Amino acid sequence: MDKTEQRIIEIIEKNKEEIIAFGRDIYTHAELGYKEHRTAEKFNTFIRDKVEKMEDGIAITGSKAYINQEKKDNFSLALIGELDALRIPSHKYANPETQGAHCCGHHTQLTGVIGAALALTDPEVAKHLDGQLIFMTTPAEEYGELEFKNSLVEQGKIRYGGGKCEMIRIGAFDDVDAAVAHHTAMDGVSVGSGSGNGFVSKVIRIKGKASHAAAAKEEGINALYAANLGLQALAFNKETFYEKDCVRVHPIMTKGGDLVNVIPEEAVIETLVRGKTLEAFTDAAVKTDRSFKAGAMALGAGYRIETLPGYLPSLPQAAPQEMIDVIEELIGRTVPRIPLDRHEAGSTDVGDVQHLLPVVTFHTGGVTGGGLHQSDFDVADEEEAYVLTAKIFALSAYRLLRDGAKAAKQLKETYQPVFQNKEEYIAFMEKFFSVEEA
Repeated sequence: MDKTEQRIIEIIEKNKEEIIAFGRDIYTHAELGYKEHRTAEKFNTFIRDKVEKMEDGIAITGSKAYINQEKKDNFSLALIGELDALRIPSHKYANPETQGAHCCGHHTQLTGVIGAALALTDPEVAKHLDGQLIFMTTPAEEYGELEFKNSLVEQGKIRYGGGKCEMIRIGAFDDVDAAVAHHTAMDGVSVGSGSGNGFVSKVIRIKGKASHAAAAKEEGINALYAANLGLQALAFNKETFYEKDCVRVHPIMTKGGDLVNVIPEEAVIETLVRGKTLEAFTDAAVKTDRSFKAGAMALGAGYRIETLPGYLPSLPQAAPQEMIDVIEELIGRTVPRIPLDRHEAGSTDVGDVQHLLPVVTFHTGGVTGGGLHQSDFDVADEEEAYVLTAKIFALSAYRLLRDGAKAAKQLKETYQPVFQNKEEYIAFMEKFFSVEEA
């Protein structure tokens, strides 16, 4: 490592306890998508006096912190940290106010970004970065609480449910040429990314008729029963999905009635409809709608099916050699590369950004439990989860931006985006909005 890299490592090591303390605090104060006000404020307060320019309140809770703005025309690189958590109330660190828990590791990303910022904002380091650097936080990567997000759409506060999708829409990625992202992995350190599912989201309201459940049951129309028929029809449809399409439809019922002695007049289903390709999840979405319409029709109930765009499929992206070299020097062994043909059934709004610009991803571990999104998820090795993540973020940014940002420019020049600009992206996303009722 050269002298600048040694200085980066020294700064991160010197501030190791502060970095770990930041990670612990975020871990134990989880917040849900578009509600990450405390998390955002902690990040913004930490970084505000270290940068040249700070923008906050982007897509409600997101932010961008800039250094080296005078070099923005040469290259602009973003380091991305996600703000939100999952609603897992049984986790030992579940926030009693939000029921959120960081069981996907977004707190490690955020901690890695602030750890990297401590080093990269040092004047002796920053002067060797031949490009603008943006420390970016993004809200609402975990796509849940559909009714809440729909309410934000109705209020005009957002248009899209995914944080990065919304940030693309409002122009927050307009000044970004490439980005570096991170994710926690149960199997430890790796680099690169394969593909992932895209999806649309649905809120399905079955509209029945209330009546006394005992004295006048024959006068009611049971919305709960109609919704259950819809769920059964959907289950029977699942055998029509091709295995190669990796289709996943996983509804929850958020309302099944109001009182036990009243025939339920409304049942509410939230679901994501995922697939490997646009064609796959579009076909599955049609079958999902059809199932719940049939359930409603069987009992004479009404329905309202509201569909919103979710995430586009994520795209395979190999890591540049500069990032691979950084990680191998830090861990002292060969780092596993994620095969480009690996497909994950999960989804991320990183894929939406990939449709416009390159996003290189690395993974660190230091966690235990049965898997991501599970209540027994826990941080076991804070050095790996937080400190190693910070070092990889910082050294990768330095190697991409040094020497005239040669490596970063090559990354961008060899990348073939799906959309040439955000206007193309927005036009495509708008096609997925629909409301159907009867």
